[in-house]
Amino acid sequence: MRVPVELVETLAVILDEGSLDAAARRLHITPSAVSQRIRALERIAGQVLLVRSKPARATEAAHRFVRYARQLALLERDAFEGTDDEVTSVPLAVNADSLATWFLPPLARVASARDVVFDLHRDDQDFTAGLLESGTVMGAVTSRRVPVAGCRVSALGALRYEAVATRAFAKRWFGEAAEARPDRAGLVAAPVVDFDRRDELQTRWLRGAGVDAAAPPRHRVPASQDFATAVLLGLGWALLPTLQSRAHVQRGELVRLGGEDIVVPLYWQQWNLASPLLDAVADEVVAEARRVLEPVA
Repeated sequence: MRVPVELVETLAVILDEGSLDAAARRLHITPSAVSQRIRALERIAGQVLLVRSKPARATEAAHRFVRYARQLALLERDAFEGTDDEVTSVPLAVNADSLATWFLPPLARVASARDVVFDLHRDDQDFTAGLLESGTVMGAVTSRRVPVAGCRVSALGALRYEAVATRAFAKRWFGEAAEARPDRAGLVAAPVVDFDRRDELQTRWLRGAGVDAAAPPRHRVPASQDFATAVLLGLGWALLPTLQSRAHVQRGELVRLGGEDIVVPLYWQQWNLASPLLDAVADEVVAEARRVLEPVA
């Protein structure tokens, strides 16, 4: 069965705008017409596609329709590139540490050559692939090596994380041997900085050190630059990407706590479409990652 384009387009616009009223304004139709289109699409699908909450949310069944709508829009923009003044918006997903360290320069190079803006969705690298599956984004930096259905994958490289703290913090909690591996008693008592409740890096490192990861008190600072600042201010110790910590260690602002580094392989996944714009984004992202990240083992 062929699905009218205006129906799936309306569903995607509702999700972008957050409500039927806002979608109506963007589409220049009435809210009643928007609602009628969604009911028509749900009749075709035979399932509920939209949760009419604030903001509106897609059901699991809606994901394939949203993805279809965004893929059609991308192909249409590619076809008419250079023939109008419309700026293309490209939604991408990226983990916070990549966003803070290496991801923006390749996007800037693309934006300098094309009429494009980027709608970035920040999430943990273990969850960004889900945004591809739902049709929310066209490409993603992810830890998932196996391609999402309908996508292709390229290895980017690996982010290396090391446990660090200020010298004063290390001396207070771990004694004079600031750059030696702290003892278990110190690690149980010393405050830890986590990004959020899904951040498992510090937990993995503590377990590797033979420490009960539930024991230490924890700060939570859910922004990558502010997370690093919290460590630099001595709120606690944490694992930082070496891309972020190296200069601070060289200047003596941070000291390494030893233990095993954690290495996180990263991959680029994008829709498997013949899109010059999306391919241009991928080329720049992959080239930059392979220049600054460690090779994936």
